[in-house]
Amino acid sequence: MSAATGEPAGASAVAYWCETLLIDGVPTPGVRLEAAADGRITRVTPGTLPRSTDVRLGTVLPGLANAHSHAFHRALRGRTHAGGGDFWQWREEMYRVAGRLDPDRYFALARAVFAEMLVSGFTAVGEFHYLHHRQDGSRYPREHAMELALAEAARSVGIRLVLLDTLYLAGGIGSPLEPGQRAFGDGSAAGWLARWHSLRAALASDAAAETGMGAHSETDADPRISLGAAIHSVRAVTPDAMREVLRGLPAGVPLHIHVSEQPQENADCLAAYGGTPTGVLAGIGALEPRLSLVHATHLSDDDVALIGASGATVVICPTTEADLGDGIGPALRLQQAGARIAIGSDQNAVVDPLLELRGLEAGERLASGRRGRFAPAELLSAGSRNGYVCLGLGDNRSRPGDLCDLVEVAADSIRTAGSLPGQLPLTATAADVRRVIVGGRVVADAGILVPGGTAAGPGGSLRPEVLLRDALAELDAADALEAVDDSATASLSTAAAAVDPASSDTASRAPGDRP
Repeated sequence: MSAATGEPAGASAVAYWCETLLIDGVPTPGVRLEAAADGRITRVTPGTLPRSTDVRLGTVLPGLANAHSHAFHRALRGRTHAGGGDFWQWREEMYRVAGRLDPDRYFALARAVFAEMLVSGFTAVGEFHYLHHRQDGSRYPREHAMELALAEAARSVGIRLVLLDTLYLAGGIGSPLEPGQRAFGDGSAAGWLARWHSLRAALASDAAAETGMGAHSETDADPRISLGAAIHSVRAVTPDAMREVLRGLPAGVPLHIHVSEQPQENADCLAAYGGTPTGVLAGIGALEPRLSLVHATHLSDDDVALIGASGATVVICPTTEADLGDGIGPALRLQQAGARIAIGSDQNAVVDPLLELRGLEAGERLASGRRGRFAPAELLSAGSRNGYVCLGLGDNRSRPGDLCDLVEVAADSIRTAGSLPGQLPLTATAADVRRVIVGGRVVADAGILVPGGTAAGPGGSLRPEVLLRDALAELDAADALEAVDDSATASLSTAAAAVDPASSDTASRAPGDRP
């Protein structure tokens, strides 16, 4: 790494010539983008011819942001569709996966998922992270081990990471954490804030150690890794604890929260606090432009008006909300009220920014019975500019000063042939993504990570599917070992009961019960 810029060693100024660049959704021909060694655009020249030293691209979109991800949920893909059920039953499976993760397994899985995101066209990800501790709630010997594993995973593949470290204190309103949630908790808002500030410094130190570059502040060690914050939900954090967070976080830090994903959440909140989750947030002064509300599926008219007036962002996750049967949120009404709309992959059952954008529009069409609810340019803004803004990454409009994060898309594939360039967000998929550029550097090409980082897994593979296969195999092995342990424990209990039947009867009684 360069001590002056924080960019990879050997990074230098570069120029990209785009046959067509979508600027604010408008196809603009012959655009030359010059980027400095710090990975930011210094000059934009439309209507020009390429120079011999330019990297030539075809049709190019601004970098696309995944504003809401739980990387570890990827382990559930294709394994939860039998037997029906709802969100709450799916959640139990999610807790089981969380219980198998340690820093090494989490690094391997997150590296694979971030690689999948990158080759699919996501140049930045907001990782809504709450797997802080061991399964019993105790801390790892290495402080911030799980958080540093995520940072290392992102750094190794080249994606831009905003780590949304999450406060999670309760299993429900008025309920303690359940056994499967103990790894998520910090005891109190004060405990979480102390860990958050310590993590901020640790991320800088970790980047310096990884790169050999001295860290000059808490934030300058690696410009591709930054720290945000999240409150899990009104189910998991009380209003008083939220107020403490608002007082304790620096003003410029992006803050995210799950809101009204399920009707039960609204009902519980109304019963406990006399208002909707959005109303509670408004009452404590949390509704502001830096806040992002994730899902916001089940909102009242008053909720929509409050969110819109605040200028907050709403992160819609269409493929997850469809997969879990959550419902269709009022995305267009929120935008018309003044909110920004961004997208996320959430549980990563699908990793495809273009399908998320199409799902955003499809949901509106299904709910209204009308087409063309969002203009293609508005969809592209949701995937790029709005996502970057809500992650604290700037405007991302391919203008001087913006990050040089770009996605080249095939305009002549079997899916996109004949499409007007401005309508590619409604015809292309991740399969059409060619080169992906983050910070002025090509990091993926035709579905493969570009050599130069440390992303290669066993056997030196730069293919995300191989990284995923290996990471998931390790989790399956952990599952099998746990099953063997459980079976052995059950056998011992059965044997003990056979020798002394009273021991089994005694074990089944609650303390204080009489025989």
